[in-house]
Amino acid sequence: MPTKLAITGAAAVAHAMRQINPDVVAAYPITPQTPIVEYFAQFVADGVVDTVMVPVESEHSAMSAVVGSAAAGARTMTATAANGLALMFEIVYIAASMRLPIVMPIVNRALSGPINIHGDHSDAYAVRDSGWIQFFSENSQEAYDLTIIATKLAEREEVLTPAMVNLDGFITSHGVEGVEILDDELVKGFVGEWKPKYPLLDIDNPITHGPLDLFDYYFEHHRQQQEGLKNAYKALPEVFAEYEKISGRKYDFLDLYRMEDAEYVMVVLNSAASTAKYVVDELREKGIKAGLVKPWVFTPFPKKEILAALDGKKAVVVLDRAMSFGKEAPLYSLVKSALYEAKERPMMGTYVYGLGGRDVTPEMLHIPFEEALKGELDPNEERYLGLKE
Repeated sequence: MPTKLAITGAAAVAHAMRQINPDVVAAYPITPQTPIVEYFAQFVADGVVDTVMVPVESEHSAMSAVVGSAAAGARTMTATAANGLALMFEIVYIAASMRLPIVMPIVNRALSGPINIHGDHSDAYAVRDSGWIQFFSENSQEAYDLTIIATKLAEREEVLTPAMVNLDGFITSHGVEGVEILDDELVKGFVGEWKPKYPLLDIDNPITHGPLDLFDYYFEHHRQQQEGLKNAYKALPEVFAEYEKISGRKYDFLDLYRMEDAEYVMVVLNSAASTAKYVVDELREKGIKAGLVKPWVFTPFPKKEILAALDGKKAVVVLDRAMSFGKEAPLYSLVKSALYEAKERPMMGTYVYGLGGRDVTPEMLHIPFEEALKGELDPNEERYLGLKE
């Protein structure tokens, strides 16, 4: 039977890792991710898991260690945030190019500078082209569920691609809420036993990892990575359906909230979606047909699903919790691109909010809807919510 616990998002992710029982976890502490590996290290110390815990001297070394263990054939996980992810940057790309199904929760935090330890999505967006699958979670329950789902997906033979599970720093990672923890055996059966396809330690079938790969085959290997992500896109509905059978919780590429007849739609990631849903409900009470689209999957980007959800709407406002300097914000640019083939293209507006952990209020999220209702959106003008101007 599932157990309902009042725990933080960090603890929820650590429980998912406990149930997955990876062979190796290498980690270096960084705020606000540290509680995940602290909780998990306690499980290791108590003998609850069989995991070899590898403390290292930096995040670069943490990712290097998990690349080595995953290449050897071990089920491997780590976790990080912000500047730690930035320090991993080189090896994050290597993990993807070596097709190693590492799973890494990311507790989203602003990248320096100036120095800031609070939540935004600049870290996740910085590695959006690294070749990793990327999930985003609104709350602790979703962070728990998606960590388990990510493991199942990443290890599929036709996918073999590492995966990140994003949760908002402090808001989700440190906030206490009710989380339903599945039975250990259910999770164990769902993720299954990891049977590596090309383990480095299989001495009867020698292989090469990390070779020099100049103009001869570099292009082809990257083309194969693209195929892995295409296969992840194809496999996700099946993985989501399998998880629904054991949990009763339904996931998809997109969380569609009050979208059946919506005319004015907000698109937003992670914890701000909870506030946005409250605002949608307020607008509905006034007779305004508002709706929300919250992507659970960012990479592979669900272009077809975005188009289906937003084609024919009167207006779409996209909120990004990070800036893409000198160009359009990341989520907005992808949503805008997805609507290129729309039969009835909606008005569009782009808004940046909540940088460095700035509070996101209902009043703030009413503004994009109000500007949409007045017909005042400009698809080429980046606007800012809660900025001191």
